[in-house]
Amino acid sequence: MSDEKPTTVWADEDYVAAENRSFLSRLYTGTGAFDIVGRRKTWYTVSAVIMLICILSMVFRGFTPGIDFEGGTQVSLPAVSSSITTDSVSKVFADTLGQEPESVQTAGAGSSATIQLRTETMSAEDAGKLAHALADTFKPELTLADVSSSDVSSTWGAEITRKMVIALLVFLVVVFIYIAVRFDREMSAAALVSLLFDVVVTAGAYSLVGWEVTPAMVIGLLTVLGFSVYDTVVVFDKVEENTRSVFATSRRTYGEQTNLAVNQTLMRSINTTVISVLPIIALMVIAVWMLGVGTLKDLALIQLVGVVVGTYSSVFLASPMLVSLKERRKDVKRHTAKVLARREKVASA
Repeated sequence: MSDEKPTTVWADEDYVAAENRSFLSRLYTGTGAFDIVGRRKTWYTVSAVIMLICILSMVFRGFTPGIDFEGGTQVSLPAVSSSITTDSVSKVFADTLGQEPESVQTAGAGSSATIQLRTETMSAEDAGKLAHALADTFKPELTLADVSSSDVSSTWGAEITRKMVIALLVFLVVVFIYIAVRFDREMSAAALVSLLFDVVVTAGAYSLVGWEVTPAMVIGLLTVLGFSVYDTVVVFDKVEENTRSVFATSRRTYGEQTNLAVNQTLMRSINTTVISVLPIIALMVIAVWMLGVGTLKDLALIQLVGVVVGTYSSVFLASPMLVSLKERRKDVKRHTAKVLARREKVASA
């Protein structure tokens, strides 16, 4: 006679959290039964609050367009001594021209470190006065030949903005068509709502921080949207698998099957996010903080926020939204009523 304990087999309607396992074990195996879809009104409220904060920030705080978008003059000089800092360069600029520069930041590290000053387009006379003032202030380490300036036209920034909008619209259309062909229209609509949330929140976070909007930020935004779509497609693929024959049984509703799919892909979403976030954090710590490459912080921040927001939206917004859209269909309503009626009958028996 075998001493092995009989394996417990759960019926679909009895699917509950495996309380005999640890939280991490339940999360990893998909047996956590975390009721994400069932509490979708809570997640809708949380998402709406986050979006509202970001929209208010974009409306009242706005963005800080970089020189590539507004146009202007960029002055660069090597940080060849400890006396050449962003504060000292700003002071020389203010004393010479009687106004504050738009931004002053450090790029690079060690012997290749430079100070980059950005301001409105300067005349050749003002640019010459500033170069001489910088050379006189920081001599003998700095010479007039070390100071360089270049003008950037706002026309180029306007062209970048136009292409970004076109690229974003094309991206959204392609995503809608792909998911509509691969899955169905409700999934396409839910995915687009998720993407809209990602765009607003990621851009809003950038507005809250107040960093300059640069081409790197635009590129990073389009990149993280691709990540969000990938994560959403992974979850929806599992939803489709779980709900393929949902109408053939009265054991579980469409929403419960979707919630099961979210549980089964939750650990994968977390793993993907962690793997994606670690290199970005390394970029921020090593390149920006240790090496002082300030020009990379734009790309790092937008990707860090976008990856986290993309994971949140695919799990806590796209999937619940899909269920809300599906439950508007008559066949899903009838099936849900059938499942609930069966459970009431079993409970009263």
